[in-house]
Amino acid sequence: AENEQVSPLQNLDVGRSCILVSIAGKNVMLDCGMHMGYNDDRRFPDFSYITQNGRLTDFLDCVIISHFHLDHCGALPYFSEMVGYDGPIYMTHPTKAICPILLEDYRKITVDKKGETNFFTSQMIKDCMKKVVAVHLHQTVQVSDHFCIGDYNMTPDRHLGAAWIDKCRPDLLITESTYATTIRDSKRCRERDFLKKVHETVERGGKVLIPVFALGRAQELCILLETFWERMNLKAPIYFSTGLTEKANHYYKLFITWTNQKIRKTFVQRNMFEFKHIKAFDRAFADNPGPMVVFATPGMLHAGQSLQIFRKWAGNEKNMVIMPGYCVQGTVGHKILSGQRKLEMEGRQILEVKMQVEYMSFSAHADAKGIMQLIRQAEPRNVLLVHGEAKKMEFLKQKIEQEFHVSCYMPANGETTTIFTNPSIPVDISLGLLKRETAIGLLPDVKKPKLMHGTLIMKDNSFRLVSPEQALKELGLAEHQLRFTCRVHIQDPRKEHETVLRVYNHLKGVLKDYSVQHLPDGSITVESILIQATAHSEDQGTKVLLVSWTYQDEELGSYLTSLLKKGLPQSTS
Repeated sequence: AENEQVSPLQNLDVGRSCILVSIAGKNVMLDCGMHMGYNDDRRFPDFSYITQNGRLTDFLDCVIISHFHLDHCGALPYFSEMVGYDGPIYMTHPTKAICPILLEDYRKITVDKKGETNFFTSQMIKDCMKKVVAVHLHQTVQVSDHFCIGDYNMTPDRHLGAAWIDKCRPDLLITESTYATTIRDSKRCRERDFLKKVHETVERGGKVLIPVFALGRAQELCILLETFWERMNLKAPIYFSTGLTEKANHYYKLFITWTNQKIRKTFVQRNMFEFKHIKAFDRAFADNPGPMVVFATPGMLHAGQSLQIFRKWAGNEKNMVIMPGYCVQGTVGHKILSGQRKLEMEGRQILEVKMQVEYMSFSAHADAKGIMQLIRQAEPRNVLLVHGEAKKMEFLKQKIEQEFHVSCYMPANGETTTIFTNPSIPVDISLGLLKRETAIGLLPDVKKPKLMHGTLIMKDNSFRLVSPEQALKELGLAEHQLRFTCRVHIQDPRKEHETVLRVYNHLKGVLKDYSVQHLPDGSITVESILIQATAHSEDQGTKVLLVSWTYQDEELGSYLTSLLKKGLPQSTS
């Protein structure tokens, strides 16, 4: 059995994901996210849990980033360049392409616009990305043991397929639990509801603000509105934040092979990411009269263009803001979704919110149904919940334990969970040994385990089972012979050589199919089994028979011993 230790550095909240896994003496960090709701030390994970002093390279073997959302990769430059880590960072090709764009955009908002210090620089982002090793989906990278992670959604999007995982039966499944108690309406219902609300607002001359993160939801909702506008022949303009989403669409075009089947088919006629009705947004457009729809970043209304537009439009009840994803505590998005209608902005200014506030979950995170579906598919032996709110996680934990009868853990930040595993180790068997084993017995039954005798050779991290002869030859060793000797007491007052003769005649009569010989030195052999007789040191009427055999002849040796223990027939003279 092996120990697997999991320590979430950030767990019992939603906002930054960072997990430390120790397995087989290797330390792997899964994700390195930041929290959007904080501007102080709480923004980044507390890396002092890993080590109090020294660079993190000495303690970590590698870092794996699941995807490019900032709550999963936002702390990377801080972690590698400011705290100090020079080891490999693994992520997929699209994540490697998009991650630095999001990091740079967030740095601009935080440093250039808000004037914050103690934040990473543009150069640090570049230096950090040099340490990244890009991998393909389903590619195995040999660090030591390998892992498969990511935000997943069991429902397909309009631009990406649903998460798919086979019955891999892992020792441990680590899953986010952002929507631990939520079961969302069907995707189609949510889409219909979204289009209805946008349409109604535009028809009454209102403006619709949709705060999004640049990637993922933005593309999905753009495709949805583009199709609807075309079908309904609507004229109200739709805009998206310039720069970031344009770059994002460029990467979707570039990584078209990673999108779903329908988009790939459509791509032959036209690129789904080149929109007819959706134009780039200019800051001055926010003051234009009449209806419009604007996609603006970032998604939680905590800074940037989405917050600027919100402040301008919040006072008009004709307008609407639609929040399509999760908002962490501390953000304006979270406050208005909690029902707050008077907000204290910078400079103690009070902003009264009269516009309509709607929440429609098009989040990348799986809901409770999706989490249960993943567990059913993967069949893990243990489940560990991360990236969720404590009360909701507790509810989901009980549900998982009841339904699947597996242990479920939800450790607090910095708490370590230890899981005992029984690793299965693949062993190659030599063809010679297989042929020999098949020749000895019947062909093996597929349903029954087959016992095989051989020598296990461990070399260069691989295991091979070979015949003892082959092992001796490969390793250049001489064979030692191990013999077992058993003492059998026989009542016989005759001389020793006479007792030996009686034993010989008895065995010759009973073991007709075996080679039984009486040797000149007074000993008897049955095949390779040796029998000698000596007088008992204290009782002259008792003889001691020494029966000796090699372990290969264990069966015959045991049979002979039990036969002699029954004594010699009286008629033998």
